[in-house]
Order: sequence, then structure tokens, then C-alpha cells
Amino acid sequence: MDTKIPLIVIAGPTASGKTKLAVSIAKHCKGEVVSADSMQIYQGLNIATAKPTEEEMQGVRHHLIDFAPPEKPFSVAEYVKLAGKCIEDIYSRSKMPILCGGTGLYISSLINNVRFDESSPGGEIRERLSRFAESEGKNALWLRLKEIDPDSAAAIHENNVTRVIRALEVWEQTGIPFSRYKQNAAGQESNYKSCIIAIGFKDRQVLYDRINRRVDQMVENGLLDEVRDFYFQHTPATANQAIGYKELVPYIRGDTHDLDACIEKIKQETRRYAKRQLTWFRRVDGINWVYADEIGEYENFLEKVKNIIAKSEILCYNIS
Repeated sequence: MDTKIPLIVIAGPTASGKTKLAVSIAKHCKGEVVSADSMQIYQGLNIATAKPTEEEMQGVRHHLIDFAPPEKPFSVAEYVKLAGKCIEDIYSRSKMPILCGGTGLYISSLINNVRFDESSPGGEIRERLSRFAESEGKNALWLRLKEIDPDSAAAIHENNVTRVIRALEVWEQTGIPFSRYKQNAAGQESNYKSCIIAIGFKDRQVLYDRINRRVDQMVENGLLDEVRDFYFQHTPATANQAIGYKELVPYIRGDTHDLDACIEKIKQETRRYAKRQLTWFRRVDGINWVYADEIGEYENFLEKVKNIIAKSEILCYNIS
């Protein structure tokens, strides 16, 4: 008898419609959603990180959103542990767990049962790399990672200095790229029987237009006020890596008076992030791609996803 937990995964780039699809599938399968978003875990910055609203959740329970203090560093290993517990709890209550998000490293690490070595790699390396980032800049540090380990660089944003340093630490200590180190750390087979669905776009410009519209809507919804309040209430925080925060801080500090340029920068950085997300997910085996700009009406799109799940090997005992 197969003891693996069935798991539906809804992945894809930012602004692709993952939340809407995950909620629809959850209602169809009597499921609950577990977020796989490295920024939505933090308290605050609701608009900047596009956390789903109560209206968007439509009564479907969501987990691992808005629970971590913004000053607290949060590792992939911590996410895998917490997400695993959430999924087990959902399944124990005869509900279908649905993993939804765009942080590929979170999703892959969870599904592939990656074992992380949480021991400290040594203060000297970390301090040296931190000093390098301060003196030469975050981009220079990230470019070092890109040169030795392009796969990890594609998955880690240059502003996530903590994770970039961790990847470089592993390389310096072991001589093994962090991406391969994580693969080697997968000591056991997956705990899940997964059906992975990724939202894509045949025409990349359609996605970029959605991103631009979403940023405009964020601004209308009060993004600037949210970032200003967050900036004055918190010390430099892990959460300040969020796109939409760091681009507006120069305006809030008075370093620039060109708000339109800051907003355009948010759009540009979000489009770049979406491109990196797509690159990551294309490397994941077993993904079922569905193209939001190819199927037409949302109901047709949803029906195609339901058919993929129905034909998959997971035990979708809750599907009506």
C-alpha cells in the first residue's frame, strides 16, 4: 500500500494567477493551501508581497502566510520542516494539501526531500563574504555565485544576500556547487505523490503586461504608504528584500523625487524575477505546463487543470 501523501502543486511566475487557481482546485478537491512564497511568510508588506486577501481566499484555509517576524532570517530548511508538518496535518484531516507558490527552491526542496546540513560552515568565510558584499555590492557577490554555480544563481535573487553567502560558503568548503550539494543531500525518496502544475505563457509579453497592471494596482491600493510605514517601524529586515519595498525606499528617504521611475523599477525587477522563476521551473522534471494565454476563458483553463489532476497518479480521493 502506498503511504505517500498526495500533493497537488500549483507553481509558476509572479502574477500568473496561481492563487486563483489554487483556491479553485481547493474548493474542487476539499483542500487547503500551503504557501510556497519566500516573502509572504513575513508579517507586514501585504501589498508588496501580493498576499492573498480574505476575498481572494474565498473561505479556503491558507497556511504559512504572514507568520514570521520581518527581522528574522528564515531558511529553506525551516520552510521544508514547517510545510511538511502542515501537509501532514491537512492530510490527517482528510483534506487535500495544495502547495502554491513561485519560490522554486522551496517547492523543489520539499518535494525532493532535501536534507539540509544546518551546521555553521564557519564564521570566517561568512564574515569575509559579508564584507565583500558591503564593499563591492550585492550584485558583485551574486555574480561570483553565478560564475561558479549558475543554477543556484538563477534560483536566488541577488538581494537575498544571506542565501547567496550560504551558497558560496558551501562551494568554498566542499568544492561542490550548492545546487548539486542540495541534490546530494536528498537522503530519502519523496514523501509525496505529487501532481505538479505550472502556469506558463506562450507569449511572454502577456505575462509582462499582467505584471505591469498588477504593480499599478498595488500602487493604487496604497503600496507607497505601506512601505513607508514598514520602513519607519522596522530595523533593516530580511523582508526588505521584497520587490516593491527596496525600489521605493530611495524615494521615502528623499534620495530621489522621481516616484514614477521607482514604480517603473518595480515593474522591471518583477519582470526579471518572473523570467528567473520560469527558468527554474523549466528544469523541474514531471511538471504539467498549462498556458494561461492559450486556452481562453478561465473556466476552460480550470477544466484542463482538473483533467490533468484526474489523470495523474495521486490519490485524489476528495475530487468530486
